[in-house]
Amino acid sequence: MKIFKVGDTQKAICSHCQSLQTATYQLRDVPFSDGSGIVKNVLVGVCNQCDQVALLPHQSTPAVRRELDTARKPVESRIPAHMLDILSLASYELGGSTDFIPTLMKYYIHRLAADQNAAGKITSLLGSDLAKGKADKRLSLKGRKISEEVELLKVRAHISNTTDLIKGVILKINDDILVKKRAQPTNALKSFVASIG
Repeated sequence: MKIFKVGDTQKAICSHCQSLQTATYQLRDVPFSDGSGIVKNVLVGVCNQCDQVALLPHQSTPAVRRELDTARKPVESRIPAHMLDILSLASYELGGSTDFIPTLMKYYIHRLAADQNAAGKITSLLGSDLAKGKADKRLSLKGRKISEEVELLKVRAHISNTTDLIKGVILKINDDILVKKRAQPTNALKSFVASIG
């Protein structure tokens, strides 16, 4: 990988000029195309013809990713303490630690959001005694698509409240991993834990 410095030049196809131009590397504040944030003081190739950003060198990718992660809105929920215990026990059962809890939750949210039939069954779990209790613990989930997938799952499960949805997902994890010990998700998640551990 070539490392570029401020002042280096390179030929690039400028999307603004619609032609091959010379770009000079400069430090710039660059907004995301969707308007969700700005990466400040990042090295980019600027078209010498129109003064627009034409290139993002590979070395600037970590700065952009860090800013993207900061700009992403986490999914926050307050849940009863016993639900966090369920997640800890499920992680332990799979061979992971409490650090695996966010990954376990994101796996289930992704899987359920992709399966209309399974998503529809979450609501029934909210009627159980385990769904009740004082919400005195916080659960925060961050990731590239977590907000989108939570919103999709809310629609598919017909649950409007994010906290209720999170409780339903936790109860599904409890049912699959701790109560019924279903082979499909358990074996897949054990392999995943082993590969990242």
